[in-house]
Amino acid sequence: MEAFGKAVGTIVVSACKKVLIWKRLRKYSTSRMQDNRFDSSKIVSILFMKEKMIRKGILAIISAAGCISLQAQLTFNTLKHIKVTEPRFRKDTFVITSFGAVGDGKTLNTSAIQSAIDAVHRKGGGVVFIPSGLWLSGPLILKSNVNLHLAHQATLLFTKDFNQYPLVAGNWEGLPQMRCQSPLSATDAVNVAITGKGIIDGNGDAWRMVKKDKLTESQWKKLVASGGVLSEDKKTWYPSQKSLAGSGFTHPGYITPEKDMSFYEQVKDFLRPNLLVLTRCKYILLEGVTFQNSPAWCLHPLMSEHITVRNIFVKNPWYAQNGDGIDVESCKNVLIEHSVFDVGDDALCMKSGRDAEGRKRGIPTENVVIRNCTVYASHGGFVIGSEMSGGVRNIYVRQCTFIGADIGLRFKTARGRGGVVENIFIENIFMKDIPGEAILFDMYYAARDPIPLAGEKRELPKVEMKPVDETTPSFRNFYIRNVYCNGADKAIFIRGLPEMHVKNVVLENMVLQADKGIDIQEAGNITFRNITLHTQHADPLVDITQSEELLFENLRFDKNIPLLFRINGDRCGRIRVKHTHTSLAKEPYRFELGARPDMLLEQK
Repeated sequence: MEAFGKAVGTIVVSACKKVLIWKRLRKYSTSRMQDNRFDSSKIVSILFMKEKMIRKGILAIISAAGCISLQAQLTFNTLKHIKVTEPRFRKDTFVITSFGAVGDGKTLNTSAIQSAIDAVHRKGGGVVFIPSGLWLSGPLILKSNVNLHLAHQATLLFTKDFNQYPLVAGNWEGLPQMRCQSPLSATDAVNVAITGKGIIDGNGDAWRMVKKDKLTESQWKKLVASGGVLSEDKKTWYPSQKSLAGSGFTHPGYITPEKDMSFYEQVKDFLRPNLLVLTRCKYILLEGVTFQNSPAWCLHPLMSEHITVRNIFVKNPWYAQNGDGIDVESCKNVLIEHSVFDVGDDALCMKSGRDAEGRKRGIPTENVVIRNCTVYASHGGFVIGSEMSGGVRNIYVRQCTFIGADIGLRFKTARGRGGVVENIFIENIFMKDIPGEAILFDMYYAARDPIPLAGEKRELPKVEMKPVDETTPSFRNFYIRNVYCNGADKAIFIRGLPEMHVKNVVLENMVLQADKGIDIQEAGNITFRNITLHTQHADPLVDITQSEELLFENLRFDKNIPLLFRINGDRCGRIRVKHTHTSLAKEPYRFELGARPDMLLEQK
């Protein structure tokens, strides 16, 4: 295999040289033709065809040889230069107090602030300025060419009065749904910004249900005494009877012909809004502001382009149900940098629609750069899915720190989603105190918290082979390097489907301190290179089930571990262990459940 790789490398280099030669010939012949010295149009045409054929040949060779590292490096360099265009605004500034706003925390300023936004929009754009103060408001609609700017010590606080939030048709968790109007929203707008040093508070505590197990006894008693209603088992608090009624349905807001407005009104309080929703917008800037206490997701750009998120702080209580940080859904050309997330659900999340509705929309999230961000409490630091039916591709994440996130790098999906997640490039990630997995690929996502609550029992999914069709999701072409984790339950967990393995993944240059090591199920063409594992329980250190084309190169671990590799299943095969001191383990290999020794090759 190694000799084959060298041969492929020689062929690729040779082919690249030929491309350069053809380019020079094409340039030369074109210049001669322009000089009218001879008719070389036929030669130019042939040269174009030759170059195209060679390029296709190079790509085919790379693909056939599985040269993921070469492909990854090329894409790394490409993604580093994704161009995201920021909006520009006129300097004309309108202060909300000129429209009658009062910053006393009591006066409802919806009309005054909306009037300022509308006035700036009609004038051709500019800045709506919110000075220091506590500004109470109902939902606001942003308009094209408007920069909503919050001064230092300015808090835009959205009201707890549910009557101020009418039901509107929107999108939630990848499906068309009726929702209460978002505190901040824009649709089909161009050049939109929220900037400054102030705070935007969604008053989400008034909306969210809360599980008893997530509060202390005194916190729970205080919450119950504040009003609201309890579920039948007395384990979940709801803010109102309408909110409790909505919990009895699966996707109660899902728009279907048999539901009328009277139905949605009966469950209205359950249809919590996202704090900020930007739908089909272009040229967006979020900078400097703190977004906090959202009723549901905090930031939700949807089907939008050219999004810049810089130096923001996104904050929700750790127990906030659906309290995501930012959910980038079916968006293109996105930059998120120098921002901090401390939330109740996934922090930096890529989505593209759910199941048939997502596939029908068919808009992937693509061309995203995330860099220099910090994540504290969350279900996942950087996340893709589970609603990824429209596809996610060309994502570049670098130089991020996750402290206390349930899972560090979290890639999740399930049967029924369909969609392809591919070309994901991640480097220089630092983690500490991860209760779950440092790195997780899971194609059996079950829509529940990643860390079980005390006393909660969970069953493993039933494993069965199913036909591949449009509902079958796919994870492929991931390149992750330079990951360092101090404390996790498990270092790496990869679980694909029998009919669709997680495939074409390179994990390299990592030092992972965890209770348990590596667990691989239904995966193919996975490379583990220069991985150091320090584990408390290593029996086995690496558990492999029904997987093939695995390479472990320079795997390092603590001496005298009980069992290094356990290979399970008759569909395992072509597992290579290279430059690894297997003799340091008490038992290097064990083969079970139909696995055989000839499925593994050790190379010194």
